[in-house]
Amino acid sequence: ILLRKKIDTTFVYVTHDQTEAMTLGDRIVIMKDGFIMQVGTPVEVFDMPDNLFVAEFIGAPKMNTMRAQLVEEEDKYFVVAHGVKMEVDGEKGTALSDRAVGSREVILGVRPEHITMTTPDDPEGIHCTVQVNEMMGSELHLHVVTDDGEKLIVRVPTITLSNEERFALRFGAEIYVTFEGKVMHFFDVNSEKNLLV
Repeated sequence: ILLRKKIDTTFVYVTHDQTEAMTLGDRIVIMKDGFIMQVGTPVEVFDMPDNLFVAEFIGAPKMNTMRAQLVEEEDKYFVVAHGVKMEVDGEKGTALSDRAVGSREVILGVRPEHITMTTPDDPEGIHCTVQVNEMMGSELHLHVVTDDGEKLIVRVPTITLSNEERFALRFGAEIYVTFEGKVMHFFDVNSEKNLLV
């Protein structure tokens, strides 16, 4: 980055490493099989991927995706996934209303860092069982499976956990996770396009 700033000229840099692209590029062109999937800044492709391919390619670990039902009720939108109903609030809820997306089956995307652990009495809590606990230093990567067999990855900052809590998150541990409407991504089941782009 410092060399690029010192020379002060345009670089075209080709890489298969999405982390490299995100850190070096002012604008990124994401390609698949010779076709351009999206062009944008690192923030744009991370926050608002055009399609499911970009959503799963950008980010480490990759975005969690699952089949879900998008439900419109009285000018509000809700997502039903894993037996839990969650409101889609904030800008995403407004965007769904503005685009008149309506009720439909969707592919729901949520990044691992946007999933949080919650308590068993949380009505929006999804029951999961820990399969793998990867200690990454500043965070844990929990590979969990929901009651209906869906696999998710949850990033948990270690600073939020006591030593006992860290040890308790081992294979077979039962936890509850949740996520907010403002962090959800919605993709069409057939075209895999982002419904909010």
